[in-house]
Amino acid sequence: MLISLQIENFALVDQLDLEFGTGLNVLTGETGAGKSIILDALDAALGGKVTSRAVRTGAERATIEATFDLDPALIHWLSEQQIELVDDMTLVCSRELTANRGNVRSRSRVNGVLVNKQQMESLRERLLEITAQGQTLQLGQTAIQRDWLDGFGGSAVIEQRDRVSKLYASTQQALQTLEKKRQFEQQRLQQLDLFEYQAKELRSANLHDPDELTQLQQEHQRLGHAVELQQQSYQVYQALYQNDRGSHACADLLGEAEHTLTDMIRYDEQLQPILDMVLEAMAQVEEAGRQINAYGESLETDPERLQEVEERIAQLKQICRKYGPTLAEAIAYSESLQKQLEDLTGGAQSVEELEQIYQEQLAALTEACAQLTTLRQKAAQNLEALLVHELKPLAMDKVQFNVGIDSVAPSAFGADRITFRFSPNPGEPLQPLAETASGGEMSRFLLALKACFSQVDSVGSMVFDEIDVGVSGRVTQAIAEKLHQLSQRHQILCVTHQPIVAAMADHHYRVAKEVIDSAGEGTPAKRKRGKGKAAEADPEPTEVSPKDELRTVVRVIPLNEQQRREELAQLAGGKSDQKAIEFADSLLDEAAKARLAHLPQLTKTAAKSASRSKTARLPR
Repeated sequence: MLISLQIENFALVDQLDLEFGTGLNVLTGETGAGKSIILDALDAALGGKVTSRAVRTGAERATIEATFDLDPALIHWLSEQQIELVDDMTLVCSRELTANRGNVRSRSRVNGVLVNKQQMESLRERLLEITAQGQTLQLGQTAIQRDWLDGFGGSAVIEQRDRVSKLYASTQQALQTLEKKRQFEQQRLQQLDLFEYQAKELRSANLHDPDELTQLQQEHQRLGHAVELQQQSYQVYQALYQNDRGSHACADLLGEAEHTLTDMIRYDEQLQPILDMVLEAMAQVEEAGRQINAYGESLETDPERLQEVEERIAQLKQICRKYGPTLAEAIAYSESLQKQLEDLTGGAQSVEELEQIYQEQLAALTEACAQLTTLRQKAAQNLEALLVHELKPLAMDKVQFNVGIDSVAPSAFGADRITFRFSPNPGEPLQPLAETASGGEMSRFLLALKACFSQVDSVGSMVFDEIDVGVSGRVTQAIAEKLHQLSQRHQILCVTHQPIVAAMADHHYRVAKEVIDSAGEGTPAKRKRGKGKAAEADPEPTEVSPKDELRTVVRVIPLNEQQRREELAQLAGGKSDQKAIEFADSLLDEAAKARLAHLPQLTKTAAKSASRSKTARLPR
């Protein structure tokens, strides 16, 4: 239950501290007086959407704090979120809004602990339900009707719908995989043909050594110049070791140098290192001569081998152009090609296997949807009976109501199209609600629907924003009594313009706008004496402030008995003369009788005691 609401610098509210009681709490006031601002502030405190205009003009930040009674379920939720209890065993939801260059930043706290949007949404479902005028438009939407039916069905329906949602997701995934497999099957076959051709070509090339092309090119040069190399190697041999043309070879000259140095060393041993170098040079020349001679003798002209080399070089160059550009890269591509062929020809699931998986998923989804349909049918029967029961006291005693459940293709929400069918007049066929019900009937239908949900919902407080709009006096009386009945199970906050509804209130608040002197710290710009006003007029008239120092603020006043009479008179006739006051008294008397009629277990004394509660404190 909502205990109190504190607002600072929100919209037209500068500072407000309200306390609410059990039962039916009613807020009244002129159109545009700011009643919706109070509900907007409550909505914002519980994580509702806000804009930068929510922060009062001239202020940097706004704060809203809503305090609720705790019950075991809320205590358990706080424990799950690791949020400590406060000393007075209450739950405090607060939100701070900061305006910055046309944007608004906000922070939400529960018992002083910062919480995220998901946590606040989870908590809001346990604390409060707001029913606004716009929801009558939602009544005609089949998706909303489906959600309401599922909510009425309780945890069994919600859990089954969650299972359907998961199965639908897995079925769609299986279908997408299957369709993708089918779509690319032709491409796979074409790709397979190409890869197999390439793999065959690369296998026939017998690629192993990335340096093979370089080596073959060197061999080609050698084979192509074998005769020249033989001649040149013989010339080198003669120059180094043995010359047939009469001149000295290098080895002969070194031998003569050795002989001379040997004679010289007999007289000067310092020449020994030079002799050693000559001897070493002579040994290297002789070895070079032998090797060049062997090289020349090994050279042969081999036209067949030369042709083989040329053909192999041409083949490898062709491979490099197609799969290279280098032979090493062509070899790497050949290895990766084998892996791609394995992926295309084996390992992956076939179309048939994927088709079987999809059919299995579809069968599971179909079965889960059938179970959900059964649960919805049961919930629909209960809702039909209960809703008709709730509608009859609302001047709709001949109403017919049916929840149509038609089969559609399975989706994440099941395989049902839910349609609320309605007939307010005997003999008329059931038609979709949005096509049949008038505005007043929609309002009553929504109220009855909420009454049905209240019997299966554990939410502590329910808010109704002008649920009685567009209805006649007799129907208004029925709505007032229905709201009072709901207030026996839940705390009800109701914004209304109907004096009949307001008369049923356990706690009555008047919302009004007031112009104050912003330079005078909230002093009213002009005050008048008025019968039954909460604030007395100043002894002397207050001077009207300059226009740019005047500000409009919203005030909420808890009404006492006399103030209620005047407020009801104003609501009924727009004036508070004696006849209007007498009418207001009659409304209060009828409301008292109606409350007692619906509460036979309470005595009049107990009923009067139950109507007393905490009163709201006016901001100073």
